[in-house]
Amino acid sequence: MSFKFIKALPSPEDIRNIIPIPENLKEEKKKRDAEIADVFTGKSDKFILVIGPCSADSEEPVIEYINRLKPIADKVYDKILIIPRIYTNKPRTTGEGYKGIIHQPDPEGDTDFEKGLLAMRHMHVRAIRETGLTGADEMLYPDNWGYVCDMLSYVAVGARSVEDQQHRIVASGFDVPTGMKNPTSGDLSVLMNSLTAAQGAHTFVYRGKEVETDGNGLAHAILRGSVNKHGRSNPNYHYEDIMLLLEKYREHDLANQACLIDTNHANSGKNFKEQIRIAKDVMYSRNHNNDIRKLVKGLMIESYLIEGNQKISDHMTYGQSITDPCLGFEDTERLIYEIAETV
Repeated sequence: MSFKFIKALPSPEDIRNIIPIPENLKEEKKKRDAEIADVFTGKSDKFILVIGPCSADSEEPVIEYINRLKPIADKVYDKILIIPRIYTNKPRTTGEGYKGIIHQPDPEGDTDFEKGLLAMRHMHVRAIRETGLTGADEMLYPDNWGYVCDMLSYVAVGARSVEDQQHRIVASGFDVPTGMKNPTSGDLSVLMNSLTAAQGAHTFVYRGKEVETDGNGLAHAILRGSVNKHGRSNPNYHYEDIMLLLEKYREHDLANQACLIDTNHANSGKNFKEQIRIAKDVMYSRNHNNDIRKLVKGLMIESYLIEGNQKISDHMTYGQSITDPCLGFEDTERLIYEIAETV
């Protein structure tokens, strides 16, 4: 048993130089990052929506989706900050299946990490250039941060990664809001430990170097539901669940106490249409209790051009998920306006 060396990949600096962010957009991103950070620190009462495809599997439909999202974002800007999901890594429970555009720039093709890194970066930069909307991505592989550190306005750490020390301490060096999902078990003590680690300062080995971080005070919780020992989904978006998280927060000395609710995954049992009802339920809880209103800063919603999902094939539907099922765009637009009315 051994590792087989294939080839050296370009460094993060190389990839950033090949596909840079235009200078005029760097200042725009800085302003947008500050706006988003103000929500998590409580300086702003705006609501966050991290919304978009389960996985950003193909540039053209993803960019079309974000371009269609832009005028909606402009209309609700006084109440909502929309952060498009541009998720370029896809966690796989068994290790099988499509793993995201970094692995496979062509979902039907072979693994090609160099092309994948370039495809990932090109898609993110194009989204910023065409819409001004800086995106969110999941940090499935902590070593990849350098490839995207100048582009992202939000990072998520998934339910299967949140217990891993490397993910926790690398997140302590991110300079944007970072959502730590509750583990698949739903154990909130594990979630709070991950937040404590991400908000703390650390010295560790990263990409062959000794580094130190100051801690990420914008690290916060994401409730995404859990799975019990029988494999059944247990939602944790209800009023009582949020109050329990608030109680846990009060037991810990953590900065900027905040939470996003993931409306899909175990909260919906992957019944994607349920996201509409769940979003409205959360908004009702916020409006019923001021403590919940202060804690719950936003929602995560999975949405694409065409609702549902499909298997990878030679005749795939343009703009439909090849991973988890998503809301269609018409339902998404309607839901965003309904959320804006209740913020």
